[in-house]
Amino acid sequence: MSEKQPLTISREEINALPIRRYEGEVRVVSAGHEAAQALADILAQTVVGFDTETRPAFRVGESYPPSLAQVATARAVYLFQVRHREVAAALAQMLAAEHIIKAGVGLADDLKALRKIIEFAEKSIVDLGAAATRHGLKQTGVRNLTGLFLGFRIPKGTKTSNWARPRLTPQQIAYAATDAWACRELYVRFRTLGIV
Repeated sequence: MSEKQPLTISREEINALPIRRYEGEVRVVSAGHEAAQALADILAQTVVGFDTETRPAFRVGESYPPSLAQVATARAVYLFQVRHREVAAALAQMLAAEHIIKAGVGLADDLKALRKIIEFAEKSIVDLGAAATRHGLKQTGVRNLTGLFLGFRIPKGTKTSNWARPRLTPQQIAYAATDAWACRELYVRFRTLGIV
């Protein structure tokens, strides 16, 4: 990492950055045939961005399994609605593919939660937050890392929406796709800087 790379970013500095959202192709994967098409693209990749979304719980003791898993390739972002068995099975196959680096932030928790839905043996997982910590950074969330290393801000407004809905809103789709895309972009940047 270069001497000029800052190690922290303030809330004010983040808020001053331009907002960017993923603007490429997004596919919601909710059926077996869609999962097969998505998997064909994903298995041709060497690195993908990865994230999950879970319906928020507002009562003590209440929790939900993940509703959505986002996978960003160089070509598109796929939003896997994992309540469908065939969709979850395709996701498990991707997670077990050794030749594909799955890059994200806080992935241990995401993977633990996904195991409540389907069995898999993940391979080639890169937690960008852990990599950033090893290089002296204290702020390791996607939003902070994106501001520090990519120079833009990703909006966070839809985080606490109902991700279990059968039909996601355009805002949910844009939010979910942007997070996975940002993780892939961060991995590419980290690799250039020797952080991963």
